[in-house]
Amino acid sequence: MLGNRKKSLFFTIYCPFLNVDGMAIFPFVLIRTKLPSKILINHERIHLAQQLELLILPFYIWYLSEYLLNRLKGQNHQVAYRNICFEKEAYENEDKLAYLTNRRAWSFLKYLKMV
Repeated sequence: MLGNRKKSLFFTIYCPFLNVDGMAIFPFVLIRTKLPSKILINHERIHLAQQLELLILPFYIWYLSEYLLNRLKGQNHQVAYRNICFEKEAYENEDKLAYLTNRRAWSFLKYLKMV
């Protein structure tokens, strides 16, 4: 499925073997179910916007670094994952389907916790 070209270009790929509900790897949104919710797609589209802002590769480096730092602080997998600034922005705004229309660049920074 091709995403709305006016808002962003992305491709949705059905991956029943995925161990998570969805995953954004620019320009693809991988999903575990054939009929994903609008909220799930919006969550992943927020990640696509974040990836573009950081020119894709730095996004993954930052994401992994923040996750590992959270783990080093003693957080379990789920807590470490939910405390990544990119995830905080996506989860907080996933149900606001027009969020990306008015989202300011680098919005994920307000979710970044300083050590």
